[in-house]
Amino acid sequence: MTLKASYFKRTFRFSFSARTSRGVLKQRDSWFLKVWDTSDPEVYGVGEAAPVVGLSVEKPTELERQLKTVVGRLADGSSPASLQSPKDIHSHFKALSLSSSVQFAVETAFLDLAHGGKRVIFQNEFVKGKAVPINGLVWMGGLDIMLQQVSIKIDEGFTCIKLKVGGLNFEKDLDILQFIRRKYFRDVITLRLDANGAFKSDQVLLRLMDLAQYDIHSIEQPLPVGSPFLPELCKKSPIPIALDEELIGVRSEQKPALLDRIQPHYLVLKPTLHGGLYGCAEWISLAEERNIRWWITSAMESNIGLNAIAQFVSNYEIGEPQGLGTGSIFNDNIPSPLEVKKGSLVYNTQENWEFLDES
Repeated sequence: MTLKASYFKRTFRFSFSARTSRGVLKQRDSWFLKVWDTSDPEVYGVGEAAPVVGLSVEKPTELERQLKTVVGRLADGSSPASLQSPKDIHSHFKALSLSSSVQFAVETAFLDLAHGGKRVIFQNEFVKGKAVPINGLVWMGGLDIMLQQVSIKIDEGFTCIKLKVGGLNFEKDLDILQFIRRKYFRDVITLRLDANGAFKSDQVLLRLMDLAQYDIHSIEQPLPVGSPFLPELCKKSPIPIALDEELIGVRSEQKPALLDRIQPHYLVLKPTLHGGLYGCAEWISLAEERNIRWWITSAMESNIGLNAIAQFVSNYEIGEPQGLGTGSIFNDNIPSPLEVKKGSLVYNTQENWEFLDES
């Protein structure tokens, strides 16, 4: 058995003006790694590397250099014919010091190939049709637009809504939350917030107290990465604190100390940003040892990446709605069996994958 690989880039176009704390997004670049056995090139595994501009450590030029190195590693025949787990894959390619998004692509491609090249990354209940509960993401915009999004998400069956705060006028953030709570009580709708590090240390506690009156489940990254005030805030905050950007680029040996120092209430994990599947598995293990809860979120990957993340999280007992509702954000996403139904992500076993390669 001789393995070969190739990669190529594809640009996806958003189906709406995707406003984030880093500006308005109109398109998204992804690089796809294909791995196959030369005796049967029609059967291949595929993985997606989709770094997030402004957050990911690697640049596109570095990403392509790493992908070329991976392709070369397979071409020289030094890779085993079968790598069966994220741990095996991480160990085999460890010397290459792969960035998070490339690590994720390599893991997904090899696991896909190991399961027959059918976009099955893990044989678990998700690919048999078991639903994964997800939150409904409300994108940033004007007051009326955001309120409309909230109403649509709730009509679609979502019981957990995630909103960005700190990007608008703070009074408008409060107006949105007040509107939601006037219509929907805590036992009907769970509210998650994401501040993307928007608050300053001298104002954050007062801001969180204002937000807390609306029965908030949690708030992600209220302070910028590296803020020395974050551990104290986790102790004093009236809203449970979740870490996200704080986890980017943290090495394995640094992870226990970070969690012990900050003592967050939740972790929000993204394989594309947090060390691939292997890196996220490390975070999950350390979090559970410390009674820190967690959930997984996509990072606006195509359906290839989204599928892999959904299958990965389905290996665990899911205690929280996951952040996996991004399958419809592109006009030209890859057709797949993934569907959102009544606030959950479902793998429709009656549908097939389509995948457009280099040609």
